[in-house]
Amino acid sequence: MNTTIQNLHETHSKRTEVLSTAGTVAAEWRFVLIIIGIVLVLTSLPVVYGYLTAPADKQYMGIMVNVPDHVQYFSWMREFTTHWLSANKLTPEPNEPIFFNLLWFGLARIGVALGLPFELSYRVMFEAMRVVSTVLFLLLVYRMSAWFFTDALRRRAAFLIATFTSGLGWVLVVMKYTITPGELINPLDVYVAEGNTFYSALAFPHFLGAALYIWTFDLVLRGQAKRQLRYAVVAGLFAQFMGWQHAYDLVIVYAVLGVYALCLLLRDRRLPWFMIVNILIIGILSGWPALYSFLLTKLDPLWGEVLAQFDNAGVFTPPPHRLPVLLGIPFLLAILAVIADGIASVRVGRWIAASRPVADEQTSNNDLFIKAWFLISFVLVYLPVDFQIHMLNGWQVPIAILATVALFDYIAPFAQRKLAQRGREASLASIQRWATVAIVLLILPTNLYLWAWRFVDLHRHDYPYYLYNVELEAFKWLEQNVQPDDVVLSSLTTGQYVPMFTGAHAYVAHWAQTLDFYNKREAVKRFFAATTPNAEREQILRAHSVDYLIVGPAERELGAFEPTSALGYELVFSSQQRVNVYRVPIGP
Repeated sequence: MNTTIQNLHETHSKRTEVLSTAGTVAAEWRFVLIIIGIVLVLTSLPVVYGYLTAPADKQYMGIMVNVPDHVQYFSWMREFTTHWLSANKLTPEPNEPIFFNLLWFGLARIGVALGLPFELSYRVMFEAMRVVSTVLFLLLVYRMSAWFFTDALRRRAAFLIATFTSGLGWVLVVMKYTITPGELINPLDVYVAEGNTFYSALAFPHFLGAALYIWTFDLVLRGQAKRQLRYAVVAGLFAQFMGWQHAYDLVIVYAVLGVYALCLLLRDRRLPWFMIVNILIIGILSGWPALYSFLLTKLDPLWGEVLAQFDNAGVFTPPPHRLPVLLGIPFLLAILAVIADGIASVRVGRWIAASRPVADEQTSNNDLFIKAWFLISFVLVYLPVDFQIHMLNGWQVPIAILATVALFDYIAPFAQRKLAQRGREASLASIQRWATVAIVLLILPTNLYLWAWRFVDLHRHDYPYYLYNVELEAFKWLEQNVQPDDVVLSSLTTGQYVPMFTGAHAYVAHWAQTLDFYNKREAVKRFFAATTPNAEREQILRAHSVDYLIVGPAERELGAFEPTSALGYELVFSSQQRVNVYRVPIGP
């Protein structure tokens, strides 16, 4: 009888434990989904505002920030609706369709499958991509946080930090309105989206889509723990999938895994064969997009020049002393965690030794990996390449994990000791909870500013986020009448939209994709200036075989020149006499 009662008690205890575990898991997922929902709602509000407040004579283009780059993507997307490869339509020079990008190809083909006209498809698919990328990235962040932390509060803290972290740019904003009136010092320290999850979800969702490369690391660590190479195969195939969308991120994947293998060698004093095989498998399976990108820019002169013009944007990683401004308090906490763990010791061997197994091999490997990822990123973000700024993408994940370590293992115990010295007792768990709340509040201001400023920008209802309906009517006429190789000359403001809406080549459209960008931009200004001789205008048109000319509000802001039939221009479209399209009958 006693045995039976004991068995019943044990069975009841096990059921209670299972139910408790299931309840905890359910609570965690509710927390994650609630945070994801909050992010989606907040980042959707400016978009909804943009559409709902558009004046009767204008349309919101669905772009939140950085119009030139987004219309570049939408130009590719338009080409992919009918072709496997895209030509560069953002420059007037003739070129073959040899460019491929899986993300924009996929979005284009889904839009076609849904039967959506392109002017609607690009908006719907872009918003769908924003939602999907945000959800998948945040789920992956929590999955990785759960891999590194067994404690639910730590997982939540790391997840919140990675989700909402932003830099100290709000200090620069305050200075703009106080100490340096009207001048925002080092604006890139405020507006760089790479490494900022919330800002990317708001304005650059393809960055979050690209940052999904971190799943490769998740798979590698799980495969290492289970000693199963099948994880490396999946990781390699996934890395290839991501590489066809954003080949730059393969640099991060290879560098982090390579440095991790080196750290394993230094720690264990033997070759980490299992990790070496992992890296080989991933490299063989994923290297093809990188090879394609290399050959594209080396063998094709046009795409080589496009790559060479990337520095036209002037967007590079801020110098090291400004990284704390860009990346904020979590970045400083991550450095504190690394130093406190002994990694910043004078002798390299001492910090490697600090990662020797303490409790178990997996814990040691996790510790070594996250520090390797964090530290090699200091090198990656300063690579001597024009795309170095993209190497910040995803860095917020190891920063958040290490910041959580600093917060829970160093800051909170320190605060507890100080409270005890003052005769105020507080449990460590309580301090950790309040520390989590405090860090979240401290990292929010810059993102709140970036979010609020979207409403200010959109409230202007002006270029480049809004176009006049008559301009869209002109684009529609051109779409129905141009040939794929035709060239359209207009202002840069209008021209950047020409390829995506018409399928024609723009004379000037993008700071990198338009060859000889600065000279073409100046040529357009001279063309519309009233004082420019007609002979010079004719030379500009002949140089790149311009077929059509748009004259609308944006062009009239450049100058008072108005084409006439007397000068050989044929008016082929006019909308309320506000936007005119002329055929240019001048041969090459």
